[in-house]
Amino acid sequence: MSESLKVPTMAEYMAEGKQPEVLFWVGCAGSFDDRAKKITKAFVKLLHKANVDFAVLGTEESCTGDPAKRAGNEFLFQMQAVTNIEVLNAYDVKKIVTACPHCFNTIANEYPELGGTYEVMHHTQFLKTLLSEGRLTIEGGQYKGKRITFHDPCYLGRANGIYEAPRDLIHKLEAELVEMKNCKRNGLCCGAGGAQMFKDAEPGDKEVNIERTEQALEVQPEIVAAGCPFCNTMLTDGMKAKEKENVQIMDIAELIANAQDL
Repeated sequence: MSESLKVPTMAEYMAEGKQPEVLFWVGCAGSFDDRAKKITKAFVKLLHKANVDFAVLGTEESCTGDPAKRAGNEFLFQMQAVTNIEVLNAYDVKKIVTACPHCFNTIANEYPELGGTYEVMHHTQFLKTLLSEGRLTIEGGQYKGKRITFHDPCYLGRANGIYEAPRDLIHKLEAELVEMKNCKRNGLCCGAGGAQMFKDAEPGDKEVNIERTEQALEVQPEIVAAGCPFCNTMLTDGMKAKEKENVQIMDIAELIANAQDL
């Protein structure tokens, strides 16, 4: 990895007796999925650009337990959660940012009852904060005037009421934001939630991701913006099925990093 993409670990910080401003929780998708790794890199570049003092857990980070819990294995979820909480508390972590709404929701809402209470932010919220504090600037760049629609991830939108941060960032790109018929509170799942990402489809007439892709295509976007690695995968697959691979599926962090030529 190049020097410009240096990603320090909490262990390194602890060895120096320092505490970072924020812990970046990468998540399974952001660590192992080839497409999601690009989102991770884009976000890390933006953190460097804004001079954010951050660290990751590295090999000490384990799955939050979200897929296990959604699939009904509460025992496995609690095992995974308690292991993570012990690590986080040992490092005295206070603030966490993640690019995955599933990780975000689980750590923010389900870890406290197991002894893990932290300030948790989705990366779109954190990027918006960096902008409002003047630590990061956005010019429209290559996305100025582009038709972009935003797909609300279930665990960001309906589960946690975060609708405006990602849209504010799209407006900052000077893009034309067009809304799908199902958006915000009335959003439609991409089809991956509830651990569906990891199992075969159940009987039915149409895949959920195809339905959502059709809704996106109705507004004729050049780009579908997402804020979740699972949604990114499902919508990308949907566009392939519809043979509309000219429509890009991009995470908000990637849009901002590309606009900065990072």
